[in-house]
Amino acid sequence: MSKLQNQPRFPGIFSLVRLSAVLVALSVCIGSACALFLWLLERATSLRIEHPAMLFGLPLAGVVVGLCYFWLGRDVEAGANLIVDEIHEPGAGVQLRMAPFVLIATVVSHLFGASVGREGTAIQVGGSLASATARLFRLRPPETCALLICGIAAGFGAVFGTPIAGAVFALEVLALGRLDYRFLLPTAISSIIADWACRAWGIHHASYPLVFQGTLNSDGSVSHVDIMLVVRVAIAAVAFGLLSRVFAESVHRLAAFMKKLCKTPWLRPAIGGILTILLVMIVGNRDYLGLGVLPAETGGASIVSFFGSTIYPWSWFWKLVFTVTVLATGFKGGEVTPLFFIGAASGNILAFLLHVPVDLLAAVGFVSVFAGAANTPLACTLMGVELFGAGDIVYFATGCFVAYACSGHTGIYLSQRVGIAKSAPWNRLCGMTLREARMPQPPARD
Repeated sequence: MSKLQNQPRFPGIFSLVRLSAVLVALSVCIGSACALFLWLLERATSLRIEHPAMLFGLPLAGVVVGLCYFWLGRDVEAGANLIVDEIHEPGAGVQLRMAPFVLIATVVSHLFGASVGREGTAIQVGGSLASATARLFRLRPPETCALLICGIAAGFGAVFGTPIAGAVFALEVLALGRLDYRFLLPTAISSIIADWACRAWGIHHASYPLVFQGTLNSDGSVSHVDIMLVVRVAIAAVAFGLLSRVFAESVHRLAAFMKKLCKTPWLRPAIGGILTILLVMIVGNRDYLGLGVLPAETGGASIVSFFGSTIYPWSWFWKLVFTVTVLATGFKGGEVTPLFFIGAASGNILAFLLHVPVDLLAAVGFVSVFAGAANTPLACTLMGVELFGAGDIVYFATGCFVAYACSGHTGIYLSQRVGIAKSAPWNRLCGMTLREARMPQPPARD
């Protein structure tokens, strides 16, 4: 029997009515928690920039967080993958302690300069609060499953300010190539409410300077589809997809190597911290620490900087190295914002090589590298629309779809199931998790 037959069950209409009040309250709580998290991140980042010497405390901070997880948080260490596993195969549930553990650990990581993201924290906060709510109201397994999916949507939508992308992401991340639209309405409701709650606390998300909104025709009209430009974007998207694959595989392979090299899990972050300090010395600046949304110094590399006319030829590489190093050694946070950085940086240099507007290809790279790494092309296309506007949706879709096709059967979420393989020769992977798909497969029999 295919594992996909164990897909989440959908609660009945009467259960949904009963869940509506619970869902609204839960979404407000998740949005508020994300607001607190984003506020703490902003304070931590400002403090780190004001006191550069804090970087030298990164190895010790990593060990302290590692010890806390080793002593008290082993059952929640799997993070977002644990939530996805719980949705597919309900078991002991997701513990409430996951939320404070990952929130504090991520803030500490950013405070001392680890190159990690924030989506992993938001997803885990949403999932753990959803699981705790389900236990509080003694919900049945189908209702608990629906609440967990909504928790993912709410956390993702609130932390990035992209509620529609958050709703679709929560469905798309569960199974590669397969969507269960029965959950679309509740995920949309939860994501929109959580985003509203987050903004109600005065949280403002970064804005990105995308000026390109179509090609001006000779008659003065604006065309939103230039065939040659679409072709060039598609060529760049092949690189974005391969870069997604390199990132995901680098994290998984280096993490496996680190586990062999250092058998003590709480000591591994010290290695990552020391390597980060050495990398800063090699690069000669601190552009690749933390989120990297805004430049730490005038003229420095950052996501916003990549939309301008300045070329940053190697920023994508260095951010990849910094991020892979800390994630593989056990620092907590997420991969998505670093992937935004890597995508925008690679779009910045490819724009000059392919003669594409820099801001356009930086925006396409921003969403496409994430689309390939998370296997969520629809959500990332919608994210492009929500962040940059609908005028360039054809280019966002082209980038995300091509990157998804080129990224292979790997990804940053190893608990994601293969619903429909990306090509016929890989149909044997259907029903497997990406973790299982990465293992050596026996040769096909005639």
